[in-house]
Amino acid sequence: MLLPNSEISIVGKVTDEFPGNKFKATVRARLVVNGRRFRQVIRATLPMSIVRPITSTLRRFFRCLLAGSACGPLLVAEPARESLDFFEKKIRPVLVERCYECHSATAGKRKGGLTLDTREGLLRGGDAGPVIVPGDPDKSKLIEAVRYQNRDLQMPPKNPLPSAQVRDLEQWVKAGAPDPRVEAPAQVTAKRALTVEEGRQFWSFQPLAKVSVPLTGNRKSEIGNPIDAFIDAKLAEKKLASAPAADRRVLIRRASFDLTGLPPPPTEVDAFLADPSPDAFAKVVERLLNSTAYGERWGRHWLDVARYADSNGLDENVAFGNAWRYRDYVVNSFNADKPFDRFLREQIAGDLLPSTTLPQRHEQLTALGFLSIGPKLLAEPDKVKLEMDLIDEQIETLGRAFLGMTFGCARCHDHKFDPVPTTDYYALAAILKSTRTMDDLKTIAKWHEPEVATPEERAAVEAHQKRIADQKAAIATRVAAANKSLVTDKGLKEVPKNPEAQYPTNVVAELKQLREALAALEKNAPEMPSTMGVMDATNILAALPVHIRGSHLNLGKPVPRGFPQVMQVASLNVTLPEKQSGRLELAQWLASPEHPLTARVMVNRIWRWHFGQGLVTSTDNFGVLGDRPSHPELLDWLARRFIAEGWSVKAMHRLIMSSAAYQRASRIPNSKDPDNRLLAHFPIRRLEAEEIRDSVHFVAGTLDRTMGGKTIPVKNREFFFNHTSKDATTYDSPRRALYLPIVRNNVYDLFEQFDFPDPAVPNGNRNATVVAPQALLMLNSDLVGKAAEKFAAGLLASVSDDARRIEIAYRKAYARPPTAKEIARAKKFLAEFNRQTAHQLGQAGCLTY
Repeated sequence: MLLPNSEISIVGKVTDEFPGNKFKATVRARLVVNGRRFRQVIRATLPMSIVRPITSTLRRFFRCLLAGSACGPLLVAEPARESLDFFEKKIRPVLVERCYECHSATAGKRKGGLTLDTREGLLRGGDAGPVIVPGDPDKSKLIEAVRYQNRDLQMPPKNPLPSAQVRDLEQWVKAGAPDPRVEAPAQVTAKRALTVEEGRQFWSFQPLAKVSVPLTGNRKSEIGNPIDAFIDAKLAEKKLASAPAADRRVLIRRASFDLTGLPPPPTEVDAFLADPSPDAFAKVVERLLNSTAYGERWGRHWLDVARYADSNGLDENVAFGNAWRYRDYVVNSFNADKPFDRFLREQIAGDLLPSTTLPQRHEQLTALGFLSIGPKLLAEPDKVKLEMDLIDEQIETLGRAFLGMTFGCARCHDHKFDPVPTTDYYALAAILKSTRTMDDLKTIAKWHEPEVATPEERAAVEAHQKRIADQKAAIATRVAAANKSLVTDKGLKEVPKNPEAQYPTNVVAELKQLREALAALEKNAPEMPSTMGVMDATNILAALPVHIRGSHLNLGKPVPRGFPQVMQVASLNVTLPEKQSGRLELAQWLASPEHPLTARVMVNRIWRWHFGQGLVTSTDNFGVLGDRPSHPELLDWLARRFIAEGWSVKAMHRLIMSSAAYQRASRIPNSKDPDNRLLAHFPIRRLEAEEIRDSVHFVAGTLDRTMGGKTIPVKNREFFFNHTSKDATTYDSPRRALYLPIVRNNVYDLFEQFDFPDPAVPNGNRNATVVAPQALLMLNSDLVGKAAEKFAAGLLASVSDDARRIEIAYRKAYARPPTAKEIARAKKFLAEFNRQTAHQLGQAGCLTY
């Protein structure tokens, strides 16, 4: 007996046959219980005999779970935020504008017995039965109707939906038709949105509190780090004991992965263990912060938030051939410990900031990739809609990245929960509509790319262009001379239509050589270096009309450019200039020390990237639907400290990593705080996709530490997929995972399996699942196999004693010596391996003569 309001969708898909009767298989399982979705995705290269059993097992597992049986913690809840956003931005407006007129219980319109203004009505269907099959658009009558392929079933009846809206509906149904109109009790805390005045009383919109470090007894905490005073005060309040300090080997491995994404070499572990000084760990932290690998690791964190990718995705998945410059800008900014307020300003208004040198000017232009690098519907026929969709994506990214807020819902209506009226949305939109992201909106639209050439690069490009021009001139001169030789006494009328057919052999050979040289010059012509960016538009808007229900075809009252009203910055009296977009003023407003959200959001991100969860666990949502901070006083104290220390991210690392909370063991001292919100112990953290891949190369000794540069296999604006829909991108590179191509709609298998975020949306809160398919992927991985062979070859060449090899292997791989049990198991394995090898060699000898 299944639980009520539950659905199961199990879909197995097999593509790309490989030798040995193996297939690239994807099994997607989706479960919906009372509006909350769970998923299980398996991707691997497997024999067909295994694909079907996996599908069957997942189906039995879900049914077991729905029936209330204990099936084990194998599933991961999908973020409700993403479902809510997609429905509110893409689906609800279509239903309201094109469907409710005939199918709304509220309006008393129930044609065909079908109502679409509630989730219950949508799932129940009408007189002809259900209209959607969650997870399967091809079996859903709603999708059949909007596709207009069945003459007897076409909706809306008069005018078909645009193809983009049809695709949105297909995507929504394929995702299980998530519908936030059914409120999940665990998430909904308000029946209506807060007004702006009410919102100013909400915790995250209030000014940063001036917090004193807690006292212990009658005197100030004896703990050296103020963070521990806050943490331990909460533990004492709940009468919870804390875990002891971590082993020093554990600590250096933790710090190394944390700051560089790489394991510590044995020599560095030994040096740390041999250093008895009180500041031994502080020296380790400082060394790691000064490593170039630091910027690569922490730059990747920010690239998640900035939804970085090397391709556009969506309808035209063409290459962002200059996106790498923004990636390298982010890495270099973290390595230089660029103040975060400066980092913010450059990414929003780098072109409007003053600069004193050409390299600084180019750096600021490159920073604007933050606004430009999002996905775009380049072939959208409605150009006004294309522009507004682009602005909507920029607003949503700005809101999540710097404010921990979702603004997209307010495009169509006042925000359903947060104090963001639709007028605030269009005040921001007016600023971005006064900004030019696209050079043109023709099909296929082209994004803006400002030039960032050095004088030397410019001279090299111009010199090459001159060589091409000279070569063309030489060809033209030689052709003219050859043609002249063909002219007779009868004049030009007697010149052959194809004069080259009459050229002497030596002239034909000479022209062939000249043209081949021209072709080589043109093929190797360097492009003028450019970067993805934006600039102020020539038409600066004073105001932008509200688009009623998000439609540019239905305009309301104009709204002046401005900022969200709920966030007050008292000392910043901003007047937007008439001849500039207002982006600079927006950046200054966001970077103000008095802004209630900017510093809070960023220190919470830093905390989350150290501890695995933020003080506010909903890292990208500080609004009404977000979580409350576990330690609100600590959050505000950290935010004020962050600002006071010049918005230095590295200073925040030093502070956090010197705390006892960070240096605790991961052993769980009690079960009263199962989610470890009070940090009685250091949370166990699974390595992220990039750390796993880079560690494999690092331990094998094959990691290429070259930094920066272009790494994608196609030219700027070219398609990643060829005419057979195959992606020619290769990931067989020894460079760090940061430099592998990120292709939207086709993310690298290893990345996807280990919870790499969707590069089309901002995400500061990666999932970290532990599921069986990850083991299958590693077992069948060429990367792991080749690295293992390299690792083993190095061990065999280094020493001749098996016991010593085992010791070295564990120290390289785990930064510690093996336990007695591990040594015994390794020796047993080697003995059995040698026995089997000798036996197989003996058998092979019997077959030779």
